Amino acid sequence: MVEPNGVIGILGGGQLGRMLATAAAEIGLKTHILCPDDHAPAYDVSSAHTVAGYLDEYALAKFAKSVDVITYEFENVPVEAVEFLNNLGAVVRPGAKALETAQDRLVEKEFARGIGAETAAFHPVDDLDSLKAGLEKVSRPAILKTRRLGYDGKGQTRITTQDSDLSGAYEKAIEFAWDEVGAAPSILEGFVPFTREISIIGARGENGEIKLYDPAENVHKGGILRTSSVPAAVSEATAEKARAVTRKMLEALDYVGVIGVEFFVLENGDVIVNEYAPRVHNSGHWTEDGCAVSQFEQHIRAVAGWPLGDPARHSDAVMENLIGDDVKSWRALAGEPQTCVHLYGKREARPGRKMGHVTRITKKS
Repeated sequence: MVEPNGVIGILGGGQLGRMLATAAAEIGLKTHILCPDDHAPAYDVSSAHTVAGYLDEYALAKFAKSVDVITYEFENVPVEAVEFLNNLGAVVRPGAKALETAQDRLVEKEFARGIGAETAAFHPVDDLDSLKAGLEKVSRPAILKTRRLGYDGKGQTRITTQDSDLSGAYEKAIEFAWDEVGAAPSILEGFVPFTREISIIGARGENGEIKLYDPAENVHKGGILRTSSVPAAVSEATAEKARAVTRKMLEALDYVGVIGVEFFVLENGDVIVNEYAPRVHNSGHWTEDGCAVSQFEQHIRAVAGWPLGDPARHSDAVMENLIGDDVKSWRALAGEPQTCVHLYGKREARPGRKMGHVTRITKKS
């Protein structure tokens, strides 16, 4: 267990690292950020930071000596970095298995199927021939995604059912899709006729204790999360199905920390796993203002070996991301009643860049 005044090492210095560092400080823990960026948002609120690449072994070794336990704020930290730290004797939570599984969409889908969860139909794609074979299997419409990297709608393209009457249009559409993902190893996923999207934020402690937050209902635009609302407009039976899958994931991964699991909800109330993130999650930001213990504090508690906090919701909440120039309305938002403003300290607003979020709180229904 990390005692008060102990140090949590965080790989990554973005807004999630910033909010983790803030949560750690509120319960008497210090943080040390390692990130390759010169001006990362988390530096402003951390106790210390190191500017270095994630595969810089000298920097990693020095970093490991300065902290009591290590975590990461995003899933594209190289697995090799975690394995190197483990070989030094450092404790990294969540472990390499959770990170490695999440980094490959094909492995992730196979893992979900392996624990008995439902997923979209899928097919591995390595070339044009396997893409054509995949379309025969999953049919159209479908989504072609790179197996690795890609977030907020990046690294993917849709293949629709619409073909022109021109000769060779179907073949050209397939070739275009393959070019769109850079001819990289990919996964073809069949279309899921969902009615809504939800997510579960779950936590597992080092002793196996599991705590789950209420499901949030999510709305995406252009592949980027715009809003997360609680309570979600789903039945208790549907919520329990999503919770059961999340519990199975946490246990199968021997997970320590907070996880975000995204689901599609079908007309009949069944749930289909979309993906999971081995970290705190954008759709859980509402917990900062809607719960006594936020997902950020919960993650710090878990990786530090502390007892997990109560995830109960005390208010209804709608979290809205401030993307790009949305942040320019901060002054008006700050004047709205029952609205909590969270800005990430980023220097430049760009299209598609998450600059902050607001959470609008109302009485619990």
